[in-house]
Amino acid sequence: MFRLSRYLHALVPGEAPSGERRTAPIQSMNGPVVIWNLIRRCNLTCKHCYATSADKDFDGELSTDEVFEVMDDLWKYGVRVLILSGGEPLMRPDIFEISRHAKAMGFYVGLSSNGTLIDEERIAAIADVDYDYVGISIDGSRAVHDRFRRRIGAYDEALRGIRLCRDAGLKIGLRFTLTQDNRQDLPELLRLMDDEDIDKFYLSHLNYAGRGNKHRGSDLHHRMTRDAMDLLFRTCWDDAQAGRRREFVTGNNDADGVYLLLWARRHLPEHAEALEARLRRWGGNASGVMIANIDNLGRVHPDTMWWDYSLGSVRERPFSEIWEDTSDPLMAGLKQRPRPLQGRCGRCRWLEVCGGNSRTRAWQLTGNPWAEDPGCYLEDGEVVNYLENGRRSQADSGKGEAVVP
Repeated sequence: MFRLSRYLHALVPGEAPSGERRTAPIQSMNGPVVIWNLIRRCNLTCKHCYATSADKDFDGELSTDEVFEVMDDLWKYGVRVLILSGGEPLMRPDIFEISRHAKAMGFYVGLSSNGTLIDEERIAAIADVDYDYVGISIDGSRAVHDRFRRRIGAYDEALRGIRLCRDAGLKIGLRFTLTQDNRQDLPELLRLMDDEDIDKFYLSHLNYAGRGNKHRGSDLHHRMTRDAMDLLFRTCWDDAQAGRRREFVTGNNDADGVYLLLWARRHLPEHAEALEARLRRWGGNASGVMIANIDNLGRVHPDTMWWDYSLGSVRERPFSEIWEDTSDPLMAGLKQRPRPLQGRCGRCRWLEVCGGNSRTRAWQLTGNPWAEDPGCYLEDGEVVNYLENGRRSQADSGKGEAVVP
């Protein structure tokens, strides 16, 4: 995840980096952020669902007691942030019991929902939990959203949920997955953020996982991605200069950090050096390190897009043991610095900034998790130092050596 606002707000004189209204207890956080798919059932069948959910029960899901047992291990291990997801988490009968338990333990608890089930009856229970953040997905204009969600009326229901949570004093975020089919609606969603006084905007690049893998032909051409990011950067920079405290975050394409630096070199050259230093400290992709996923059956994955690759089950071993086990070759490579990347990623001059980007896309397309990321939208001249022909030849041989600028 790339917290765009944090970096642009830090460039404004006298401004502290943009922070969340309710800050996660990161001072005591040694473990990863855990995105937990508590249930696979969903009342929608969205085109880009990575969990391939459906409106039916799935056998073998963790019981309430098992969830609490895993939470105890997570807390002891140093995990402090839980994002409760699905499917649609509000379809799990014990979701509020689980959420209240997590809050009582001291976790920062987020709820990731499609918003359609947040109505006048449920909002009291949602407000009672006092979630630190509620993220609701909107895919574009009403017609586009309903088409993506495969249900007429889904947009209006989600917008109702957003308004109810906002009016209850909860921090709300719009979650938008960018594809070739909805790119034209990004400006409209940014206006919606203004009109509805929404705290946060999360732009997710399409990743090749679950149902989204079947639609990877709809992934944006790189030029369109760059245009979208230009708009997001300008919007966030205008916010920072105006002193507004809204948050802008992107996910599933760590090339965003590099592209921000290139954008700053063109538009804010006086800040580029300081920005680059901050981005290198960030380090890019954190899958398998500071981002983790537990699915509805208790299987652990390097992040939410690796559902086809299990590291083990919390029913068989504690999460803490699974996460530390580098006998798995994927985990060993993800935790390695630099990662054993090949192709263009292996010789990228910005490897210390993006960390090799999403390994899921490379794996889905080639079967090799260390191949170059086909979703990187940067141009060859921006990422590779072609003047160092010796290093280039060595990297092309598959050794994956990064070129230092």
